[in-house]
Amino acid sequence: MRSGADITDRRLKRATSGCGGPDGTMEDGEGASCATPTTPNEEMNGAGNLMDFLDEPFPDVGTYEDFHTIDWLREKSRDTDRHRKITSKSKESMWELIKSLLDAWSGWVVMLLIGLLSGTLAGVIDLAVDWMTDLKEGVCLSAFWYSHEQCCWTSNETTFDDRDKCPQWQTWAELMTGHAEGGGAYVLNYFLYVLWALLFSFLAVSLVRVFAPYACGSGIPEIKTILSGFIIRGYLGKWTLLIKTVTLVLAVSSGLSLGKEGPLVHVACCCGNLFCSLFSKYSKNEGKRREVLSAAAAAGVSVAFGAPIGGVLFSLEEVSYYFPLKTLWRSFFAALVAAFTLRAINPFGNSRLVLFYVEYHTPWYMAELVPFILLGVFGGLWGTLFIRANIAWCRRRKTTQLGKYPVLEVIAVTAITAVLAFPNPYTRRSTSELISELFNDCGALESSQLCDYVNNPNMSRPVDDIPDRPAGPGVYNALWQLALALVFKIVITIFTFGMKIPSGLFIPSMAVGAIAGRIVGIAVEQMAYHHHDWIIFKNWCRPGADCVTPGLYAMVGAAACLGGVTRMTVSLVVIMFELTGGLEYIVPLMAAAVTSKWVADAFGKEGIYESHIQLNGYPYLDVRDEFTHRTLATDVMRPRRNDPPLAVLTQDSTTVEDAEALIKDTDYSGFPVVVSRESERLIGFVQRRDLTLAIKTARQKQDGVVSSSMVYFTEDAQQLPASDPQPLKLRRILNLSPFTVTDHTPMETVVDIFRKLGLRQCLVTRSGRLLGIITKKDVLRHMAQMMNQDPESIMFN
Repeated sequence: MRSGADITDRRLKRATSGCGGPDGTMEDGEGASCATPTTPNEEMNGAGNLMDFLDEPFPDVGTYEDFHTIDWLREKSRDTDRHRKITSKSKESMWELIKSLLDAWSGWVVMLLIGLLSGTLAGVIDLAVDWMTDLKEGVCLSAFWYSHEQCCWTSNETTFDDRDKCPQWQTWAELMTGHAEGGGAYVLNYFLYVLWALLFSFLAVSLVRVFAPYACGSGIPEIKTILSGFIIRGYLGKWTLLIKTVTLVLAVSSGLSLGKEGPLVHVACCCGNLFCSLFSKYSKNEGKRREVLSAAAAAGVSVAFGAPIGGVLFSLEEVSYYFPLKTLWRSFFAALVAAFTLRAINPFGNSRLVLFYVEYHTPWYMAELVPFILLGVFGGLWGTLFIRANIAWCRRRKTTQLGKYPVLEVIAVTAITAVLAFPNPYTRRSTSELISELFNDCGALESSQLCDYVNNPNMSRPVDDIPDRPAGPGVYNALWQLALALVFKIVITIFTFGMKIPSGLFIPSMAVGAIAGRIVGIAVEQMAYHHHDWIIFKNWCRPGADCVTPGLYAMVGAAACLGGVTRMTVSLVVIMFELTGGLEYIVPLMAAAVTSKWVADAFGKEGIYESHIQLNGYPYLDVRDEFTHRTLATDVMRPRRNDPPLAVLTQDSTTVEDAEALIKDTDYSGFPVVVSRESERLIGFVQRRDLTLAIKTARQKQDGVVSSSMVYFTEDAQQLPASDPQPLKLRRILNLSPFTVTDHTPMETVVDIFRKLGLRQCLVTRSGRLLGIITKKDVLRHMAQMMNQDPESIMFN
C-alpha cells in the first residue's frame, strides 16, 4: 500500500520564497530579481550564484501527467498572477492595452467558435443520419443523396394521402426485381435491411478500434471526470473528434437502440478543447480550460435537443464540477450560437430546432396527475432496472472473455436488433421518428395507425377540436405492436449501451417512456369515453368533449424514464418543454420527473453516469455524496500501522544522491520536507517533478554539483569548508504552505475540504509534527469502504 501522494500529479507547484511580495510569494518571472544577495562567505563555500531552474523555461513545466489530477488552487493562482501582470502592463503602452482587451475578449471568441463548429457538426450529423437510415430500405432515383422524405418533397406526383410514396423513391426489392409487394420482395428488403445495418455497425466499431478507442460510448461519464480535474490525454483530441463524428452517424444509422445526444456533448467538448489550443490563456491553464469545456457541454446539449437553456442547466446540474458565474454567461452564449447555427442549417426541414415539436389543443386536468405520477413511478423503476442490469453486463464485459471481442459483440447485437426490429413498423423506423409519432396529437388529417379512431359521421367541429372517439382496429393493432416494441427496447438497450461504438442513452430512454406513456394515454382516453359518468371523469370530461391527449402522456412518460436513468430534474423539465414546445405542460413534467427521481433514489443514489464512473474506477468525488460516518483523519492517513515510514526529505541534511535515490525507489508524486527525521517538524511540500527538474538542471548548468552535494530547503545555506562540494539550494521549489489538518479532524470535514477546494492531498500533523498524508484516492477508498464496497475499485488503469 503506497503512502505518498499517489493520486496527485507530478506537477510544478507555484514556487514560494522568503522575498517577493509581503506574503512571501514570488510573481511569475521574478527569478533573478528575487534571488538572495551573495556574501563573501557564500562565495567561499559555493553557495553563491546558485542556479535557479525557474529562470528559464523547460519542456513540460506546468503541465500534468496523464491520468493525474490537476491542482485547482495552483491553476487559480496562476491565472490571477497572469491577469495581474496583463493589467499592470496595459498602462504602459497602447499596444499592451490592445493586448489586454484581446485577452479579455478571447473567452467570447472561443465560445463563438465552439457554437459555430458544434452547430455545424450537429446539422451535418442529423442530415447524414436521416439519409443513411433510409438507405437501409431504399434509394431516391432522382438524387441518391436525398432521404425518403426529401425525395418525396421534391416530387410533383406526391399526394397528401400517400405522402410517403412517390415514384422517385423505390425500395431495394422494387429496384432489383420490379415488384414492390409480395413475399419475395419482403424477404429481399428484410435481408438488405439487416445487411446494411451490419455494414454500418462493422464500419463504426472498426474505425473506433483502429483510430480512436476513446470515441466509444456516451462520453458523459468521462467528461464529468475530466471537468472534476482529472487528466485523460487524447480523450478530447482531434482524432477523437473526427472519428466520433463519423462513427456516430454510422452507429445511429445501423438501427441500434442508441441515440446521438450524449455523444454530441463529447463532440462539442472536443471542439472546445480544439479551440483552447489556439489561446495560451486556456491551453496553459487546465482550470481555465475546464471552464471552456463546461460551456462546450452546454452547447452540445443545445444542438442535441434544440434546447439552449436546457443545455446550460444540464451543464450546471449534471456535468460541471466548477461553474462560476462567468462560465454561466459564456455557456449561455455558446448554446445560443450553436442553436442559431443549427437553425440556419435546418436539418429537419420544419424551420424548427427539433424534430419533436408538437401542438396540443387540450389543457390538462388535475385528475390526470394520477396517471402522470404513475408514469413517474414507472420511470423510476425502469431507471433502476436499467442501471443495475447494464452495470452488471458491463462488469461482465470487463471481467470475462467477452471484452476481448468488441467487434464480434457489436456485430451480434446489431444482427439481433435488425432481425427483431424489421417485422415491427415501430421498431424498424428510427427511434427519433418513433418518438415524434408517439408525441403527436391525432388531428383530422393524420394517417397513422395510432389515429385510427371510429369517427361520428354527424360530427361537425373545427379540425383542431376533435372529441374523444372509440378506438378503431388500427389503434388496437398498434397497441400490441407498441407493447412488443416496449419489451424489445427495454431488453436490447441494456446490452447496447456501453459497447465499443458511440452510444447515447437519452433517445432510447425517452422511447421506452414514450411507448409506455402512449399506451397509458390511450387507455385513459378510452376509459374517459366509455365511462364518462364515473366520478373521476364527470367533473371535467363531458360526452363529445376532447378530454385526453395521449401524446401528452407519451411526453410525460419520456421525461419520467429519462429522469429515472440520469436523475436529472430541473434541466430535464426545461429540455423537455424546449424539445416539444409544450410550455403549458410544465407541471405534469415536473411531477413525473420528481416522482421518477424519488422512486429511483429509493433503490440507489447513483444515476447511470455516476455508476459508470464507479465501474471504471475514475477518481471522481461527487459533490452530491453525503459522508455521515464518524471517522477521523488518523483512520485514513498513510502510513498505516505496519506500513513503511513516510518518505520525506529533510531541510538541510539530504544529499543529491539521497534525493535521487528517493525519486528512483518510489513513485510518489511529492514529498513532505521536515526539519529532521527525529523531530519531523513539517516545513513544506515539494513535488517530485520540481525536484527532478531542479537536480537535472543544476547538474547540467551549474559546475560543482555532484552526488555528495547537500540539498538545502532553508533560507540560508550553512557555511561549509571550501573543500566540500557546492550545495544545491532548492527553497524556491518548496511549497511553504501545504494544506494540513490535525489527526483528530473529522473525515466529514476532510471530505468537504477535498470537494470544495479540489485538493489532491493534504498533510496530517499534530502540534506541527508530521504524522501522515491523505490523498484524494485515500478519501475515495475510505468512502467506498464505508459503503461496503471494494476500496481497490478506485484504481483507474
